[in-house]
Amino acid sequence: MIAHRPKNGPALMDRLSTYRSAPVFSMHRYSSLSDDYYVNMNLSTEMELPGNRETVLHFFEQMQKKYPELRNFYAREKRNFVLEEDKDSGSYSWCSVEPRRFCSGQVNPSQVSDALDLHRHALEIAPYALSISPLDCEALDLLIGFDFNYRGNQNQLVAEALGVSPAMEGLSGIPGSTILNNEPNITLALDEECRLQCRLSIEPRTNAFQVRTGEYQEEQISVYVTARQYGSLAADQTYVDTLDRLHKVCLEMIDSYVADAVLQPLARTIAME
Repeated sequence: MIAHRPKNGPALMDRLSTYRSAPVFSMHRYSSLSDDYYVNMNLSTEMELPGNRETVLHFFEQMQKKYPELRNFYAREKRNFVLEEDKDSGSYSWCSVEPRRFCSGQVNPSQVSDALDLHRHALEIAPYALSISPLDCEALDLLIGFDFNYRGNQNQLVAEALGVSPAMEGLSGIPGSTILNNEPNITLALDEECRLQCRLSIEPRTNAFQVRTGEYQEEQISVYVTARQYGSLAADQTYVDTLDRLHKVCLEMIDSYVADAVLQPLARTIAME
């Protein structure tokens, strides 16, 4: 994801002080933790989705009826179609249809619940508009992502902000060495069958050329919290019910751990650079 409103370090730190006092679903709560945040839904299917003109356009027309600002339609590549709002304000919605996946997302939503309403609507009409059965589910994902603008060695910054595991501390302290790759991630199984999972991943974008030349662009460090349900749904489950469950998992992960242990340390370290 690209950032739309680059902000300097002190401004981000000012916003951090508001996090605890904001209600769970306000934009103020999560937007104060990073430069941009977004809430995306992906449904991957076992069988290919219909790709004919009438079916694809009908699905997007059904999305547009409820969200009339979705008016920019284009094809990125063969059978990869996108409908999105104007991006000028830095806050916008989008949806897409691919051969075996359809997605929706909202960047910098006013409320997290607004993004969930978009995803629920997409999942409610998809079984009819795209002929998707609950049996056809390969995986349903809900991702809440946070982007931080930073110019410099992002891999080094992540190590400074979050530390490294005790087993790796000696390596990071080798004289004359520079960290070239540092992408912490962990995936948790939340049921005995390992079908409900939650993943926390951190993605810096600095490469070896930038480190070698010292020529850095202002790019995004991304933090992703993803809840995923694998496999066909049970007979008494719907896609919307499953999405709501994934939503609770993501919020629990962010509010209980990620905000304090990952997002705020990254913001503080960037502000001190």
